[in-house]
Amino acid sequence: MIRGAIDALSIEDGPALSCQERALIKLGLAASVTSLNIRAIDLAIQEAFGAGCTPDQVQEIISVVSSLGVHSLMVTAAAILKRAREAGHDVDGPPTEFEERKWAERIRGDPFWSAMNHELPGFLRSLLRLSPKQFDAFFDYCAVPWKSRFVKAQIKELLAMACDATPAHVFMPGFRLHLTNAIKLGAGRRAIDECLALASAAPPHVAIE
Repeated sequence: MIRGAIDALSIEDGPALSCQERALIKLGLAASVTSLNIRAIDLAIQEAFGAGCTPDQVQEIISVVSSLGVHSLMVTAAAILKRAREAGHDVDGPPTEFEERKWAERIRGDPFWSAMNHELPGFLRSLLRLSPKQFDAFFDYCAVPWKSRFVKAQIKELLAMACDATPAHVFMPGFRLHLTNAIKLGAGRRAIDECLALASAAPPHVAIE
């Protein structure tokens, strides 16, 4: 499924990941909630610093992967409204003036959120209807590592893509979205293939005592 999505693309080979970039991807995969392997995280942090990464870069990578938890919002919002409707709860009706204002404030025709709307139809509108506070918090939290910019956007997109491709997750809506963004930012086949190889070998989740 994932391999087929890559093979169908016509993209240049491009450069491989640098030592720093590879170390940051490995750290993000080890620290993602689907692995959260303490030993692997510690080794990956050491490797990142050994490759010359800064504390700001390391923390930004952790910020990127920490947002993996928002996938719980993405796959439940529309389902909650559907089942609430079936259970007789009043959750329908046109968007309120407040909701429209929030939508304009946060979405504003942004191509990224338009693409997400395509991959996850109904998610953003459903979340806004269920909890405007959570809707705001979703945007604010996810934006943190994209505002600080210590790591290239292309590498953050590749990391997000890799996290979505791990055997313990395989979240295709996010995978397609981040793959598209990484390619738009200049990622080539070599870097993408490296990320997928790292994702397939992501550390297993172990108990945290």
